[in-house]
Amino acid sequence: MARLSREDRQIALGRLQAGQSQSAIARHFHVSQSTISRLWVRFQATGSVADLPRPGRPRATTAAHDRFIRLRHLRNRFLSASSSVQALPGPHRLSDQTVRNRLHEAGLRARRPHRGAVLTRRHRQNRVQWGNQHLRWTVRNHWRHVWFSDESYFLLQRHDGRRRVYQRVNERYAPNCVDEAPVHGGGGVMVWGAINTAGRSTLVHVQGRITAQRYVEEILRPHALPLLADQDAIFQQDNARPHTARLTTQFLTDHHVQVLPWPSTSPDMNPIEHLWDELDRRVRRREEAPANHRDLLQALQEEWDTIPQQDIRHLIQSMPRRCRAVVAAQGSHTPY
Repeated sequence: MARLSREDRQIALGRLQAGQSQSAIARHFHVSQSTISRLWVRFQATGSVADLPRPGRPRATTAAHDRFIRLRHLRNRFLSASSSVQALPGPHRLSDQTVRNRLHEAGLRARRPHRGAVLTRRHRQNRVQWGNQHLRWTVRNHWRHVWFSDESYFLLQRHDGRRRVYQRVNERYAPNCVDEAPVHGGGGVMVWGAINTAGRSTLVHVQGRITAQRYVEEILRPHALPLLADQDAIFQQDNARPHTARLTTQFLTDHHVQVLPWPSTSPDMNPIEHLWDELDRRVRRREEAPANHRDLLQALQEEWDTIPQQDIRHLIQSMPRRCRAVVAAQGSHTPY
């Protein structure tokens, strides 16, 4: 026979108090009339429709054990359940699963951690200062003039552990169930791009090691300068060495390019990082995966051109929220 949930019990109790018959309520919830009758008797006796306490299995941990487990994992979120079993004081016979159950009761569950850049105290201070300086910037008056740029490296084959395979028992090592991966992902290609609310640059293939001289001659001069012809245009780049070299800064100064100051180790502040993720997903969703570096570069360039401009505009419109988030986080990591 079906069992009433807590919400259904409250609804049934309300109908009983309103004078509706037990048989009608039973038909509505598809339960027996005796179930509704017992519910009414329990309410009259206890004033509640909650389940009565059951004896159950004796609890394996004491209140002190529960407090020790909770505080230990709150102080170090990367500890394993087995390490807490070994660290528990006094004699006990607890299992790893018991520790996990106590952590679940405290609202702590094992999840894949967010991977972020290393932030020192100076990094956090600079990020807060930068966020405060741009809190009053609006998309209409400021951010729409900014060209956000960055380089990104795309692997020919990426294996991040998220891919799943449907297999039967004992088929873990079957040839058609093994995700074969070359060493280091089979190499990849590096590209440079820039985005703005009104458009985007071409996706530039960067071959080999990028230096300040190559950055100026192969990227800034042929690709970035035409985008910055407007006198209100602002150029954004991170603090990679080729970007901050004397040769690069002198080139930008000579061509009267207004550069947006940028805090170190702050990829979460750059909306183009989300566009790189979207570009990678689009390439992975292709029915025919790229077979070599040439195919990968072609696929990246084709997908780059097909990303809707509205998506880029939406990313740049998040800049005011990013500034508020980094200030609220006191320069630490943000959801972006």
